[in-house]
Amino acid sequence: MIGSLSGTIQEKYPLIVSVGGVGYLVHVPQRLETQLQINATAQLYIHTHVREDALDLYGFETKEELRLFELLLTVSGIGPRTGLTIIDRGVPATQKAVTSGDVDFFTTIPRLGKKNAQKIIIELKNKLGSMGDLDLRDMDNGETKQILEVLLSMGFARIEAIDAIKKLGDKEISLEQKIRRALQILGSRNT
Repeated sequence: MIGSLSGTIQEKYPLIVSVGGVGYLVHVPQRLETQLQINATAQLYIHTHVREDALDLYGFETKEELRLFELLLTVSGIGPRTGLTIIDRGVPATQKAVTSGDVDFFTTIPRLGKKNAQKIIIELKNKLGSMGDLDLRDMDNGETKQILEVLLSMGFARIEAIDAIKKLGDKEISLEQKIRRALQILGSRNT
């Protein structure tokens, strides 16, 4: 399995990355393909897509793009080509469309109808965990991350855990007390 490629752009349209004398055909988002220059060095994060009749490589500029692409492939009816087109719109815009339930964002993409757009939103909403819901830079990173990890390990959904952490406020209490308080908040929801 190939996780990343670092090499020279040998050709474009289709993109061929030369690594140690071997040229790899890599499918990338259109925006990235237009940015890359022949004979320039590129570092791509790779998803290896295996089918009965093919072994294809899909390359991305960032780990976030790769992660979102792989999440999109978990949605039934969404293939790699459609996933690339969605990634071309940008990770933040796609995450925002999923978390806000913006069906129109997805229906403007070729080969994506309303049903598949709704399926993407429903299936990815919990998986994405709404990255914008919790900006760890605004909080004490160490404690906040620890609380989040504890709540996730106890089986709470990421969105629920983030919501509970946001409700804790900036009280000067110990880590254990914050975890107990977060559990109380989560417990009161389920009753």
